[in-house]
Amino acid sequence: MTPKNPPDPGTPEAPGTPEAPRTVDALTDVAGVRVGHATRIGGGWLTGTTVVLAPEGGAVAAVDVRGGGPGTKETDALDPRNLVQRVEAIVLTGGSAYGLDAASGVMAWLEERGRGVPVGPDPAHVVPVVPAACVFDLGRGGEFGARPDAATGRAAVEAAAASEPGSPVPQGCVGAGTGAVVGAMKGGVGSASVLLDSGITVAALVVANAVGSVVDPQTGVLYGELFQGRVEYPEERVHEAARLRLAESAAKSAPPPLNTTLVVVATDAELSKAQAQKLAGTAHDGIARAVRPVHLLHDGDTVFTLATGARPLTPDHPLALNDLLAAGADVVTRAITRAVRAATPVDGEGGTWPSYTELYGS
Repeated sequence: MTPKNPPDPGTPEAPGTPEAPRTVDALTDVAGVRVGHATRIGGGWLTGTTVVLAPEGGAVAAVDVRGGGPGTKETDALDPRNLVQRVEAIVLTGGSAYGLDAASGVMAWLEERGRGVPVGPDPAHVVPVVPAACVFDLGRGGEFGARPDAATGRAAVEAAAASEPGSPVPQGCVGAGTGAVVGAMKGGVGSASVLLDSGITVAALVVANAVGSVVDPQTGVLYGELFQGRVEYPEERVHEAARLRLAESAAKSAPPPLNTTLVVVATDAELSKAQAQKLAGTAHDGIARAVRPVHLLHDGDTVFTLATGARPLTPDHPLALNDLLAAGADVVTRAITRAVRAATPVDGEGGTWPSYTELYGS
């Protein structure tokens, strides 16, 4: 499912000024950032890979891992104390640790275009640093051995590169969210963005695949929506029927408690690596608002950040960084609720996972 067509963004800003903000309410509202999915469904497949492609030249990147069972690649390179300052892409993938091979396909694609860390006198001598993280989806509707590989990663980065700047991001059971599950319910990919008073854009893309639940067991309301103002509570009979259906599905599916919520938070602000890492840390609050419990031993919750540097933090707005940090958490919460609402049910090998919309309606 994709968001509705965005409104006309209006007249672009004058040459030499930062690009006018876009309004698709997704990660691609950060100018220059693109998203591509490779989705494998059918014939024993229910998995995929999502690539977030930075503007050419890369973006300042950081990471914060809070889950007790992460599956990651190249996260040490993002430590503010270490050499690498900018990355060209981030990979989110299904397939558990096997699926991290998708990053190899993205590395090859970047190398062919001379995009990466220069390591020699020849401009073609680069090493693309491609941080990656995986979700556990093995056997959850597809065959255990059906996993993303380097070809899947290449397909996802090619889809990102071919997309129009500022285009809507497909959400739901696509890319790395194809086989995602939250509790006993279907998860998926979601995205959201916000334009701050300072003119800075902050946006998030998530893969919701958590051990914990996204639904208040007493009411059926999505936890994340309780932070977005007044909500409409499901009728009691609808909620009771949903609870029974979820219990039946959980008993039938009995999935192992191995999950992960993955997040990429992007901004057009000019941040140092240390500031980007702080943004990754506070963005975890957005997961905690939407998923309960969170950051468990069987989760691999990981948040990446990308800062393109198009807009400086202005000295006349001393709380601009605080506003940005708070916004990062807010867009993560909204993105998780969108992922759950956009998900579609699965009845396949290994079990049955209903979707929130199937259970509660829209």
